[in-house]
Amino acid sequence: MKIEHVAMYVNDLEGARNFFETYFGAVSNSGYHNQKTDFRSYFLSFGDGARLELMSRPALEDPEKALARTGFIHLAFCAGSREAVDSLTARLMQDGYEVISGPRTTGDGYYESCIVGVEGNQIEITV
Repeated sequence: MKIEHVAMYVNDLEGARNFFETYFGAVSNSGYHNQKTDFRSYFLSFGDGARLELMSRPALEDPEKALARTGFIHLAFCAGSREAVDSLTARLMQDGYEVISGPRTTGDGYYESCIVGVEGNQIEITV
């Protein structure tokens, strides 16, 4: 079995789509809009077949996202090399995103960095 897709509610649907297209090479579908509920979504596809559904609708609750919490904690993207991890991390930092760890080699052998990305969600960049 494989994970078909992961979904994320966001307040700024277009901004979130732009973030993943700009930094992670996502390719978006043309979107979906339910006229009755004002639900909107995009499916973003990545090079290896993974997909992320970005969704938005009116009156979403948006509590503060503590870095250490239960539930899904981050999305991880494989950049392909240490140099690519370093370069993308530097680009995101230059563009104003907070780097909360790395780039570094973790105790379990991953070379990674972690940033606070779109709407306070953590994004891990690894080899």
